[in-house]
Amino acid sequence: MRIPVEGYILETLMPDLVGHDKRPVAFVVYLYLWSRTFGAGAKSVHVSHQTVADELGVSKSAVQAAVKHLTGRRLLRAQHASATAVPEYFPLRPWTERGR
Repeated sequence: MRIPVEGYILETLMPDLVGHDKRPVAFVVYLYLWSRTFGAGAKSVHVSHQTVADELGVSKSAVQAAVKHLTGRRLLRAQHASATAVPEYFPLRPWTERGR
């Protein structure tokens, strides 16, 4: 399966998150969420931290830290219907005019 990825993600965002921020899992989580949304023709995805962790082969706490970092960097918006609901994630593209 091929998923189109904007050049900015590989050329700018990857070195920024992996090299500068020292958060390689944040980059992988962003790329995972990108593939489940923009790569699949959707704007958002409902997925648990544990599911992301299992599919990426990282710990749940690493995913939680990555989500926190990405939301802080305004690269991701998370929405919760309730405190125990599976989050809905909206990967953001602040480098574009509209950001989505």
